[in-house]
Amino acid sequence: MNVTLTPEDQAFRAELHTFLKTHLTPDLVRASRLNTSVFSDPEPCLRWHKLLHERGWVAPLWPVEYGGTGWSLTQRWIYETETARAGAPALSPLGLRMAGPVIMRFGTSEQKAHYLPRILAGTDYWCQGYSEPGSGSDLASLKTRARRVREADGTEVYRVDGSKIWTTHAHHANRMFALVRTGDETVKKHEGISFLLIDMQTPGITIRPIRSVSGDHEVNQVFFDDVRVPLEARVGEEGQGWTIAKYLLEFERGGAMSSGRLRGAYERLTRLADADVIAADPDASLALSQIELDIDALEATELRILATMTLGQNPGSTVSSMLKLRWSEIHQSITRLGMRLLGADALAWESMRPMDAHDSEAGLEDAARPIVAQYLNARAYTIFGGTSEIQREIIARELLS
Repeated sequence: MNVTLTPEDQAFRAELHTFLKTHLTPDLVRASRLNTSVFSDPEPCLRWHKLLHERGWVAPLWPVEYGGTGWSLTQRWIYETETARAGAPALSPLGLRMAGPVIMRFGTSEQKAHYLPRILAGTDYWCQGYSEPGSGSDLASLKTRARRVREADGTEVYRVDGSKIWTTHAHHANRMFALVRTGDETVKKHEGISFLLIDMQTPGITIRPIRSVSGDHEVNQVFFDDVRVPLEARVGEEGQGWTIAKYLLEFERGGAMSSGRLRGAYERLTRLADADVIAADPDASLALSQIELDIDALEATELRILATMTLGQNPGSTVSSMLKLRWSEIHQSITRLGMRLLGADALAWESMRPMDAHDSEAGLEDAARPIVAQYLNARAYTIFGGTSEIQREIIARELLS
């Protein structure tokens, strides 16, 4: 899609291309392209994170006073689109796009001074403690409880008991932001929730891995057994957790521009669609065209949102839900067509993770190796971060009310 750029924007894009050519090494690109999950493996992710941090480019969404870039919205779009299409590893969103903005908005000055520099530097690696067994889409029904107690020395702390599930990269993280119940049974369920920042090295925390059908270990169940959390690790007021969670979800669902990364995945997919494959399956050509049109439409929507934000308007939760809905469905379409184009090669299976650290077990080329696992992993895209049904309900409620 053609976008009219000012001379300043053109100079910025040229500077970005030079940086990518110099610092985005082939092994980082290969790690990104062989990644089977929505989250990058921590090793290449943190290497790329630290290179961007050294350049001052790791947090385009952040205000300048907290370490942001000060870029215009157009420059942000150029950055996200070009880095994605170049094959850069996706940075973990949990610190930069979720914990960070929450701490900036609701945190104390002490919390900002401590956590924000560590998020920027990649010192802290975060996981999210939201879902529980029995509390997924109905998150307000969560049961993990934080009791406020006074210890022998007079210090007040929270003691946390319960469990969280589907906790992405909890086995890598040293920090968790979590929703816990602090109100008693007389308080409405949405009003009795608080937001805590938890040190994952605290005694009483147990992490149990969950191996997904794609063969990946990316999610876990985390158990809390009388885990001590200082009061100063609470963000916002006690009982304000639901308000904070809704604010955070706008960043989780719509905090990044996805069309560039989807277009990169689409371009890799077209390499599998040679003349022989299309001749054997003519409908595949139609499916490729439909995906390309869907990505164009998503990119046009992102640009329209940028124009709205340039005028000082807040897109709001409806737009966040729409973006999350569309990128997850388009990604599923890409992986579904990838399986179709593989044909009999889709029966091949590679168990080694991460793939970039190992040669192919099945003898497939790099372009084909991750597709089966990506297809299986992508089945969850329309579930995590709020199911597609929930997103449609939010959109319908806001637009039709």
